[in-house]
Amino acid sequence: MTTTRVDIIDRSVEKAHIWINDVAAELSTEDSHHAYRVLRAFLHALRDQLTVDEAAKLAAQLPIFVRGVFYEGWDPSRTPEHARDIDSFLTRIAGEAQLTGERKLRLRLPPPAGSCAATSHQARATAC
Repeated sequence: MTTTRVDIIDRSVEKAHIWINDVAAELSTEDSHHAYRVLRAFLHALRDQLTVDEAAKLAAQLPIFVRGVFYEGWDPSRTPEHARDIDSFLTRIAGEAQLTGERKLRLRLPPPAGSCAATSHQARATAC
């Protein structure tokens, strides 16, 4: 029996790996399982903040396998939830991703517009 590959599935797998690798790079880790857990937890926390219509519109833009992760375990009758603040949102992500110690998410708010920190690295080197 020969194996026939389906291009759309191969591309979706590749895109899922890119997403996981991007998360790993942001977290400064080479642990792809850790990056996957954080991505999954973030997608679920974000999804549960959205209305059913908003969640469907967002999911339609995701690669196939990432979309599956997004919808995994979803109960639309319980959404939207509303995190009271960024800390509770991040705590939910940390809990679902099973983060402890150094791996707990840290709040990184963007710097104020116009500040040196808000500019690119190259621009900062010359302007700041």
